[in-house]
Amino acid sequence: MTRRTDQIGFSQRVRLEWLEQTANLILAGNDKAAVNDALQELLKDKVSVGGQAERGNREKIITILLKTWLTVPSELDSLRVEGLQLLKRVPRCDHLAIHWGMVMAVYPFWSGVATQTGRLLRLQGSAAAAHVQRRVREQYGERETVSRAARRVLRSYLDWGVLQETGAKGIYSGGTTLAIDDFRLIAWLAEASLHARANGSAPLKDLIDSPSLFPFRIKPVHAESLVAASSRLDLLRHGLDDDLVMLRKQTTKGGAP
Repeated sequence: MTRRTDQIGFSQRVRLEWLEQTANLILAGNDKAAVNDALQELLKDKVSVGGQAERGNREKIITILLKTWLTVPSELDSLRVEGLQLLKRVPRCDHLAIHWGMVMAVYPFWSGVATQTGRLLRLQGSAAAAHVQRRVREQYGERETVSRAARRVLRSYLDWGVLQETGAKGIYSGGTTLAIDDFRLIAWLAEASLHARANGSAPLKDLIDSPSLFPFRIKPVHAESLVAASSRLDLLRHGLDDDLVMLRKQTTKGGAP
């Protein structure tokens, strides 16, 4: 079976407000059929207008929206539930971080494109779409589907405002940067980020400073505070300043659920 971290999955340009709308529909208590109907209505004059294809872009976008906030892989359900709670609790301006984290956990490809984009932005203050695509192809394979999906993820970053066009074609600079200093949100983002990694663990510094989180300035935290804020994170002490943060193994023993 292909691991989630090896799949592409995210192959459409998805606007931030569509994810926000999806989460709001779920928070309002709608079931999958009702959410699907509402999203069909929302997107009917925005995507695949007049298209009759069985699996047109609109259907693919709705699949991504549902899989991000409703039909997540089972190991991400606790993350999803807490993400929805955070959307209710934190200011609207911080919602971008929560949607980013959830997409990253469900679709590690998003995180893969973000990592390459963030690295280039750090190195040279800009990122060329062609360079990002080349690096992503090195990781996911020399296929046109990889290039196309990477292009659409980059277009999504532009839509979300975390990248912006420069005067030069196909060259982007950083857009909005969000300061994140809410402990619970930082712990939740760290968990989301670990789900996007094949081994589910990372040194604390790598996690907080990861180029995959390039749109955010995350307040430095102690590993203990991080683990105290989330029952789903564990800590492995290597040395004085080398803390490895990892996903806690889920126990599925018999007995009460």
